[in-house]
Amino acid sequence: MHARQDRRLVRTGDHWLRLPNPYGVPVEICAGGDVPLEHAAVDEALALLETARTLERLAEATPGYDGPEPRLTRAALTPDFHKGAGIPIGTVLETEHALLPQAVGNDVNCGMRLEVTSLRADRVRPRLDALERRLRHLFFEGGRRIALTPVQREALLRDGLPGLLLAGGTPWQGVRPEDADDALDRMHAPGFPAETAGAFADWVGSAGGASHDSVIGGIGGGNHFAELQYVSEVHDAAAAHAWGLAPGTVVTMVHSGSLSLGHQANATALDALRAGWPAGLPRPGNGILPFLLDERSAPARGRYLDAFGNAANFAAGNRFFLSLTMRAGLAAECGGADARLLYDAPHNLFWRDGDRVVHRKGATPAGGHAAMAGGPYAMWGEPVIVPGSMGAASFVLRGHGDPRTLASACHGAGRRVPRGASARGNDAELDAFLREFHVVTPLDHRDPMVARRSDVMAAWRRDLKQEAPWAYKDIGPVVSSLHGGGVATPVAELRPLLTVKG
Repeated sequence: MHARQDRRLVRTGDHWLRLPNPYGVPVEICAGGDVPLEHAAVDEALALLETARTLERLAEATPGYDGPEPRLTRAALTPDFHKGAGIPIGTVLETEHALLPQAVGNDVNCGMRLEVTSLRADRVRPRLDALERRLRHLFFEGGRRIALTPVQREALLRDGLPGLLLAGGTPWQGVRPEDADDALDRMHAPGFPAETAGAFADWVGSAGGASHDSVIGGIGGGNHFAELQYVSEVHDAAAAHAWGLAPGTVVTMVHSGSLSLGHQANATALDALRAGWPAGLPRPGNGILPFLLDERSAPARGRYLDAFGNAANFAAGNRFFLSLTMRAGLAAECGGADARLLYDAPHNLFWRDGDRVVHRKGATPAGGHAAMAGGPYAMWGEPVIVPGSMGAASFVLRGHGDPRTLASACHGAGRRVPRGASARGNDAELDAFLREFHVVTPLDHRDPMVARRSDVMAAWRRDLKQEAPWAYKDIGPVVSSLHGGGVATPVAELRPLLTVKG
């Protein structure tokens, strides 16, 4: 379904739409005419705007509330926006005097990490079969063995990746001296200070000393991945040169988040909001429950914010260890190679500035020169990482801080087909795809013993079809919308060599 086919959307430019609504909340959509938008996602976006009325009624019904009027002030939808759980993926919301945990979702600080290596694609291609075996062992057969002490675990959860790297103790294979510096100036959000890590005391304590677990360094499911790519085309020569993105250069891209910790953090918020909901006030029809930024909600909100910070910090650390695992695989199969972080960007977070809160769910920051002042990207704008579907191209762009999107861009191509429908996709297409592309999963589909288990193979194929290229939008029109709409400028195009899926 094309945007112009939905009569509720008003086209205001070649790459811009507006969603009229009865609540007076400006809603901008960056999407060219060739970007398909789901009717269901538009319906969900309209229902979301009822939160403006919820905030008004909640303030009126809260005993003793005499603070400023809580408001939903602005919304933006990125070109990959599609139906989510109550709030579309690809939504950016600005509120005043209110916080919406569901506008971040369960996978707190899910995001992208992109590292640039010193390897060339022609050196790696002949080793892809060996790399597939090596990475399967590292990721899924006990090979990564990341040892963490309780001190390190707590440092990560309370102070983020900088806290972990400064905590000392057990070294990990592949760590470089530059990693500590990069954690400070090449990450959009290096850490989220939390007063306590008590919500995750079991994980912190673990087995007592330095111990391994199955959580840290895990990819997760769904659309999460670790991918080996190379620079296939440069679109902005000056920025690409400054960022080390020469044609043929091998890069690693990681997409993952807070795993079970984010789910627990979000549940902490929703449990508190349900328990504290004013008697006599009906729950909102769209199911979205807000915190008012008042003294009454401060204790419950504080417990959520600590758990939120812990989960966000874990996610940043998790992406770091996923990248280390990719470094280890490359070093073992392709010889010594340097790897340097280009950028780590979140796309499920909120940012509070006084009583103003910007929430992003499936949308990545795309700040301009001012937002990057004082750092390595001041003259270019913020690096924006936009992955394509499995097997398709991804893009690195530089942001312009466009106020129409609240300085945000999309976090990927976006789904075209719902998971259930894509799982019933064409088997011949999947077979053709697997013949041409390396996908590393816990199951080795080439193993004759595995291939004889028709039930196991059917489940594996069903899961893989949900993430196959035909389940997602074409990345080209999505990136063209960002460029044409003035949101971000393409710097380089990346083509995949191999993808690791959980």
